Amino acid sequence: MYTNYLVIGSGVAGLTYAVKMAKKFPQKTITIVTKGNKDESNTKYAQGGVAVVLDKSEDSFRKHIQDTLIAGDGLCNTDVVKMVIKKGPKRFKELIKLGTSFDTDENGKFDLGKEGGHSEYRVAHHKDITGYEIERALLNGVHKLPNITFLPHHFAIDLLTDHHLSEKENLSCFGAYILNQKNNKIFTIKSDSTILASGGIGSVYGHTTNPEIATGDGIAMAYRAKAKIKDMEFIQFHPTALYTSEKGPAFLISEAVRGFGAYIRDKKGHRFMLNYDARNELASRDIVSQSIDKELKKTGDNCVYLDCTHLNIESFIKHFPNIYQKCKGLYIDISKDWIPIVPAAHYLCGGIEVDAHGKTSIKNLFACGECTRTGLHGANRLASNSLLEALVYAHNIYKYHTENSTKSNLTIKIPNWNDKGTQITKEHILIQHNLKELQAIMQDYVGIVRTNYRLEKAKIRLEIIYKDVEELYKKSKINTTLCELRNMINVAHLIISQSIKRTENRGGFFNTDNLKK
Repeated sequence: MYTNYLVIGSGVAGLTYAVKMAKKFPQKTITIVTKGNKDESNTKYAQGGVAVVLDKSEDSFRKHIQDTLIAGDGLCNTDVVKMVIKKGPKRFKELIKLGTSFDTDENGKFDLGKEGGHSEYRVAHHKDITGYEIERALLNGVHKLPNITFLPHHFAIDLLTDHHLSEKENLSCFGAYILNQKNNKIFTIKSDSTILASGGIGSVYGHTTNPEIATGDGIAMAYRAKAKIKDMEFIQFHPTALYTSEKGPAFLISEAVRGFGAYIRDKKGHRFMLNYDARNELASRDIVSQSIDKELKKTGDNCVYLDCTHLNIESFIKHFPNIYQKCKGLYIDISKDWIPIVPAAHYLCGGIEVDAHGKTSIKNLFACGECTRTGLHGANRLASNSLLEALVYAHNIYKYHTENSTKSNLTIKIPNWNDKGTQITKEHILIQHNLKELQAIMQDYVGIVRTNYRLEKAKIRLEIIYKDVEELYKKSKINTTLCELRNMINVAHLIISQSIKRTENRGGFFNTDNLKK
């Protein structure tokens, strides 16, 4: 199969790019590959909103830039920060033109929220399901464009590059090997340009706010194809995931709830954030998560609490209907009861290294969204900057493609997928066992607070899992769960190895041994 532009992923980054390209070039073809349903992505679960400067009488680019740089703890690329924030309002207006609805007040002005690390009210939102609303609008736009082919339930296994043919230094990408999950057939999609918009890595950890599909597939594919990967040690743990006995992804209690005035308390009622940061509950996510972790280690408790009992209940329900209903379903009356919370793996600040145009180190391979390391986030992401980044970089790639030819050498002979001698695996128990062990290692040894000893132990244990899974992979017919586990092992290796190299604590990375240096 051939397409002009192959997009891997169906979140805000991939869909924004696809819609813009399809409208600009109706004679060209865009193919979107996603392993789940069309709307299943990290975008869908984003509650908070889009951080963007809309009211310059109260806010300014300078303030937003400064807040971002402070959250990034000295490791942001200042030029990138300025570029993203200054381009933000225009990208936001384009989203509205596509049909996205954002909440307004009685005067018709945007009802802007305030989240941790922000000095002003600048987060535009749709109730507490902003990501879901953006995904809805973008999918509606995609379905109106006949030159977009959407392939749900198709899994991208590996990128097609020169490394399949030789040991060239300057590699090019020609598309990807794709698994049709419904008939288990593997085929190639050749493309002039390939865009990775495959989302995050949260499922590498045992406790995460991400959906189960967040297995780092794009980063792992890029890594195996020899693209540059950077800053993987910077994992952002969201401080307020709902603590329950339920299995699966943790339900997120939006940052905006603290911006609305909620307090964090220990079980005795003490507001301990007052002891850690002058911004109290509205400190950046890394600081709040590390503070909660310290408190839990001191007390041995399983969770702390979010107190909303002093807030206006009617106003709370209006702003956070989804959160209110979730708590109510668990018999938590937020007007009387505290919400049990605990930090959970939430967002990756590093990833595939890209330039301002979204170009990776491999020719004709582009990337945008959470799978990338743009330099915007530095060591820690400022709340609600992620949707903004995705919009801006999707547009930048689109703009690059309108001004530059990216025609691939499609006469090059890429070998068909060869699974000769393999058989359908019956060892699903081995896959599940290794997955659980991997998630436990990452959760316990490579979590919010790390040590050199735990990192070295994690490295040794991961090597055992890697050998076990690679042996199974080589003799098995391809299936999605095995590929996802393999990708998660690659991602875990990158996080651990880059954590070992990091000798100073910054933002979302904290190693107690670095305090002794």
